[in-house]
Amino acid sequence: MTIEAFLASLHIVAILTLVVFLSSEAALCRSEWMNEAVVRRMARLDMIYGITALVLLLTGIARIVWGAKGLTWYVSQPLFHVKMTLFFITALISLRPTFTIRRWLKTLNATGALPAEAAIKSARQWIMVQAHIIPVIAVVAVYWARGM
Repeated sequence: MTIEAFLASLHIVAILTLVVFLSSEAALCRSEWMNEAVVRRMARLDMIYGITALVLLLTGIARIVWGAKGLTWYVSQPLFHVKMTLFFITALISLRPTFTIRRWLKTLNATGALPAEAAIKSARQWIMVQAHIIPVIAVVAVYWARGM
């Protein structure tokens, strides 16, 4: 059971870290606050967010492979599939702001130009969509953990 607790702990730490960095991105992605330092910080936060999402996926896979319940149990659970579908939808949605922020950084480095207000607003909307799906994933996980 020690490995199960260890893997579950790593998974929870990854979830919390993901939420922290996504929240930080959402907080900074405002046209009235946008400057060179914010663009650079958002690029760094987004990179950490992406790495954390990968760690979250890997710790989840580790729980399936080495955890107490095993692959057969996981794939037989309908809410597992709901949770994974929402996770992958969130991952796909995250690509748009990631590519946008990378483009902002590239433009900033090349020309010194900051992103337009409309681009900032659009990126923030996509970040907020992710931020609103993640709690739904957590609720699904709670119901799933209680055998519902």
